[in-house]
Formats: sequence, structure tokens, C-alpha cells
Amino acid sequence: MSYYPARAVVDHAAIRANVERLRAAAGSAEVMAVVKADAYGHGIVPVSRSALAAGATWLGVAQLGEALGLRAAGIEAPLLTWIFGPGAPLADAVAAGIDVSAAAPWALAELAAAAVAAGRPARVHLKVDTGMARGGARPEAWAELVDHAARLAADGTVDVVGVWSHLARGDEPAEPTTAQQLDVFRAALAVVSRAGLHPAVRHLAASSGTLFHPDTHFDLVRPGIALYGLSPAPEVSGAVELGLRAAMRLEADVILTKDVPAGTPVGYGHTHTTASAGRLALLPLGYGDGIPRHAGSGGPVQLGAHRAHVAGRVSMDQIVLDLGPGGTDASVGDVAVLFGDARDGVPTAQDWADAAGTISYEIVTRLGTRVPRTHVSQEVTP
Repeated sequence: MSYYPARAVVDHAAIRANVERLRAAAGSAEVMAVVKADAYGHGIVPVSRSALAAGATWLGVAQLGEALGLRAAGIEAPLLTWIFGPGAPLADAVAAGIDVSAAAPWALAELAAAAVAAGRPARVHLKVDTGMARGGARPEAWAELVDHAARLAADGTVDVVGVWSHLARGDEPAEPTTAQQLDVFRAALAVVSRAGLHPAVRHLAASSGTLFHPDTHFDLVRPGIALYGLSPAPEVSGAVELGLRAAMRLEADVILTKDVPAGTPVGYGHTHTTASAGRLALLPLGYGDGIPRHAGSGGPVQLGAHRAHVAGRVSMDQIVLDLGPGGTDASVGDVAVLFGDARDGVPTAQDWADAAGTISYEIVTRLGTRVPRTHVSQEVTP
């Protein structure tokens, strides 16, 4: 698509600055830049290059296909993937030098078979469930999984590169669950050591662990949302307070203005009525682009000097702003900002999350593919 009257501007200088901030927070631990879900909607390949250029030494993705795509793009950095099902093309991953998570005997068996097919050991990170009850082997099943991995390592089909887990409540620094999970993780590491395995990287901390829980850093941290300049715990510390810079700025061109009298109903269901005579502005973004429909009559937008909100319901392709009587300077072709960096005096993804009753992660990752990404201050590739 060569033309679209809206765009998401991705600032790679912000990405690099956030990596540097996270490296400082990580201390001696290495940084894995988590670029799953198309780098949280920012663009997986260009963001990966910028993160690596800024000093991240690993990349992390959820889906196996994302990892294979990064290798196809020529990115050869250490790379971990953790979601796949039986029958996945693991031989392709092993051949490409992609690290793969395993949390159950069936996964280890398929990785061992993939290693034989690829003619090289499978690089494996064993995952333990330390208290989230999502991915990972339960503590009572952990010794069996580790013993299985040790046998495969002795056979030369598996190389246990890492041991890892994930925090359930790391965004609540005062909550004791993180300390409890840390204890379970350390006990799991002791089981690994007794089995004669010596993983190069032990990792537990995502963004919240990196920023709020230094005891969880171990050898490697895995920041995701903070990489993109958004706080993992906005009720604790905002992005600016944490020294992070929002990397995405969502803009839309004004495509129509109209002056209306007081009492004019707006949009589907007439859920908004103008309180006074004034100007309306129409923007070409809607829930078909990932704008949350449930942020109607609440989503904030900056248009010139005006801080407005979506007037009425979000349509599939359009939203209306009620600028009131002071908005007569708004014109077709003006650029409105739905969210960006708070330092620029514009709404943030967190503001939209608050309006929609969700989290900033969802706001940026749900942005639709028909909205073009414009990359600025990007890494120059050879």
C-alpha cells in the first residue's frame, strides 16, 4: 500500500536509548531484546537491528515462525523462541542455530529428533514454572525433565544453554510473589547443577524484573515493553520517570472539518452530543486499524494546541473529534497525534490504555497492518 492518510512513526533513536537505559539497569547481566509480535507492533527486523546495535546481545520471540523470519532476514544474533506445538519444523530451527525452549518431555524428544535431522545439537533452554501456572514444568516434574535433558546432552543431541522462568507479579514491587518465585527458581537451578548441567544463561526477569527486582537478573534479562519506551508498571513509575522514551508516534491526517451547532449528535448511536457550537474534525483511523472501540468518548488526541477526545463511538475506519468553539483553526491536512512520547506534550499509549481499560502493551501491538510504519533514525544495513 503506497498511500495511507495515517502512519505510525517508529523512532529508532528512542529504541537505542531504551536499550542503553535497560543495559544500565541490568548491571552485569546481558540484555535480550524481546521482539515478539512484530516487535510489539513496531517492526521486528528494523527494531532487532537497532536493539543489537545499541548493545542487546540476544533476541527473543514467542513464535517459531518469528525466529525463522529473523534468520531469513540475515540476523544471526543469539535468538530464543518458546512457543511451538507437536510437529513444528524444529529441524529448521536447529539448523538455523535458534535456541528453543522446552518444558515437557515431548518437546525434548522432538528437539532430539530435530537435532539428528539437522546434524547438530539442539540449543535448549529448560523452562520451569515458578508460580505462574502458564509455561514451564511444574516443580514436581522438574527433576524428571532435567534428567531427560541430561541424558540427551550426554548423547550429544541437546545442548542445555539456558534455564528460565517468568514472573507473574513483577510489576507489583511490594508484592511477595516475586521473592517466592525467586526461591523456586534457585531450587530449580540446584537440580540442574546436581544433574551435571551447566547452562550458560539463567534468566527470569522481563521488563519489570529488570527495572524493579535486581535480584532476578542472573545472567540475562528479557525486557519487552520497556524496550519500546512504555512502563511495565505505570501505577508504580511512569515511562518518563523510568527514563524511557516512547518509540511509536501514531499520527493521522485530518480529512474533513465541519462547523456544527450545539446539540449536534455525533456518530453511531448518537452517544455524543456537542455541548456548544464548534468544529468537528474527522480522522481516518478506526477499530479496523486497531483503535480500541471501547475507547470511544475517551481516547485522547492532540491536534495542534487542542487536546481533544474521541467524540462518540469509534467506527471501523474513522473517529470524530469535538474541538468545541476554540477549534476553528483546525483544517483539513493538519496532523493529529493519537499517542507518542509524553515529553512531546502528546497523549501516550498509556493514556489510551487507561481510556480503554487495558494495558499499553495491547495498544501498540493491536495496531493494524494497514497502518504504515515509518522508520526514522534507523540503522543503516550493509
